[in-house]
Amino acid sequence: MSSNDADRLHKYLQQFDLTWQELHAQRQGRPFNHVREDDPLPIIHHRSPHYRHRPPVRVAVLPLPILLLTDRLRRCMLAALMQRPSFGAGDRVMYKMLALVALLTMAQAVPDPHRPTATHDTAVPELPKGLRGAVLIVSKTNGWRHIEHIPSSNAILADIAKRLGRASYTTENGAIFNDDQLRRFSVVVLNSASGDFLTDDQRAAFARFVARGGGVVALHAAGDNSHTASWYKNTVIGTTFIGHPGGTDQLQPARIVVEQPDHPVMAGVTLPWSPVDEWYSFDVNPAARGMTVLARIDEASYRPGVKLTMGVHPIVWANPSTKGRVLYSALGHTPDAYKDPNYRLILTNAIRWAAR
Repeated sequence: MSSNDADRLHKYLQQFDLTWQELHAQRQGRPFNHVREDDPLPIIHHRSPHYRHRPPVRVAVLPLPILLLTDRLRRCMLAALMQRPSFGAGDRVMYKMLALVALLTMAQAVPDPHRPTATHDTAVPELPKGLRGAVLIVSKTNGWRHIEHIPSSNAILADIAKRLGRASYTTENGAIFNDDQLRRFSVVVLNSASGDFLTDDQRAAFARFVARGGGVVALHAAGDNSHTASWYKNTVIGTTFIGHPGGTDQLQPARIVVEQPDHPVMAGVTLPWSPVDEWYSFDVNPAARGMTVLARIDEASYRPGVKLTMGVHPIVWANPSTKGRVLYSALGHTPDAYKDPNYRLILTNAIRWAAR
């Protein structure tokens, strides 16, 4: 192996070491920033042509003995590589290739909790007796999982339901979307539910629920582009997510402009209001497809980037064409978003309005 080849391999292995460290931090529950633009192997958040990341390397899982390599051995191997041990050229090449295989395997073997395996549920859950007119909170994720906020925001949504005098039921079981059980709820809150998490039959039951007058409040990732079913896209979202700023611009303050101050969902919102959030952009203004925009972002107040600029940039809207009341809010990426008094008020208003 030439000196140049060795140097390239050293750099490649160091890149994989950084990636492994991030995945290891993720496994230990430490903060993991998946949007650093200086990552050697950044991880895609949403499937968007404008999201600022390269595709991840996909590597097949290799034999068990390699998987059993310890963290200490991995570090020793990398240290030895960087010190350029003085054994024979053939041994050195084999040793480096073994190190590369080990690092590749470990990077792939650590599961990413942001990317759960897609599943469709078939076993119907047993609901509490006497549940009527309740709030159904669903955080099923077959796409990107917002592990940082879902547990705490589910609890906040349940507390909002309680304060509204309604029982609630929180689940990640898509099989609850059947006619008999949906009749026990007045509104479905999709809390960053992502991916096509319902079967065709379950989605048809959801459509019948809305046609009967059932309400829907969809939040954040419930409107990203991991949803491909036509009924859902046309009824709940009304547009197509194209991305959000990445890197150091992922979370920014932006000024909210209330477009419909007399609408029940926006009642009582205190202005000016510039929350810090992850700001979604969409291919077209949903108003062009019949939606009623309740609030938008002032694009001059943050940095969307050229490709994500919309001009008029809706952030909360309702579908006036369905029998059931349907609302989507793109707010809510972080746990702190749900602690914001204005946003909690909007969520309270939205659930009350959709449940009627």
